[in-house]
Amino acid sequence: MTTDFRELQKKNKRTTRLLLCASFFLVFLVSFVLGLALTGFLGFAIFALIFSFFLTYFQYKQSSKLALRATGAIPADPDKYAQLHNLVEEMALSSGLPKPDVYIVNDPAPNAFATGKDPENAAVAATTGLLEKMDRNELQGVIAHEMAHIRNYDIRVMTVATATAGAVAILCDMFWRIAFWSSLTGGRRNRNQNGGGPQAIIMLIAVVFVTILAPLAAGLLKAAVSRSREELADATAVELTRNPSGIRMALEKLDRDVTVVRKTSHATSHLWIESPDDHVKGHKGKRFNDMFNTHPPLAERINLLRKMEGLPPYQG
Repeated sequence: MTTDFRELQKKNKRTTRLLLCASFFLVFLVSFVLGLALTGFLGFAIFALIFSFFLTYFQYKQSSKLALRATGAIPADPDKYAQLHNLVEEMALSSGLPKPDVYIVNDPAPNAFATGKDPENAAVAATTGLLEKMDRNELQGVIAHEMAHIRNYDIRVMTVATATAGAVAILCDMFWRIAFWSSLTGGRRNRNQNGGGPQAIIMLIAVVFVTILAPLAAGLLKAAVSRSREELADATAVELTRNPSGIRMALEKLDRDVTVVRKTSHATSHLWIESPDDHVKGHKGKRFNDMFNTHPPLAERINLLRKMEGLPPYQG
């Protein structure tokens, strides 16, 4: 098992390098097309390329802080949340990792996530709803699941996905703002006079990129790096706790609960143990397009764990 996890970590590191290249290429393509469309000058497009590099790098370096800030997470007081700190420390010892920073999210929905670039710079966050609704056995399973993401280097891959989605969103927002003010000042009319038909075609391509292709690519990228890792993290949680019932009962409780995390976004939805996007207006079972689901169905994950215990399939 140890060899398998080492191989998995190596595979995830390789995946991260490929993902970084794919992410940079996506951000570069968006920057280049948008820069060319807005100005018609190749020089500005090259400037956009340089800008996209620094933007992606900044998003990667700061993505953990941005994720914690976006979810409203604050450092968990060791005295007030002693049980949470104890469980995180237990699972850190069990996984052979340093104890990550512990955060709390003041939210009634039971949920948790891990973030960071590597095990030495990681954080685990849990909602107050999770602490209130889970018993110790179930809470241990959830924390073990999050420590599994850290141990398997999933957090690094998911950090890259978050950085890419954030960078693409910023670039698209900048495009619309610049295009809007340019149209008000007559800049577009002047460009059409100078550039003619080719400039109009480039602008049309840019609009397609902004409205369809770039968000689609960022969403698919995020989903691809998350779905396959959730079930693996569940299985790793069983190994760390030597108790399949903990994480299994926690997931069953999450499946029955309809409370939605209040402060979240599509950029961070893939980080949570249960994606907030699985809820629409507080009801289970209404999902976005399957291509964009960042998590396998909870019932599927639960049945894999029930199979380990020799239990009948989950009925929901």
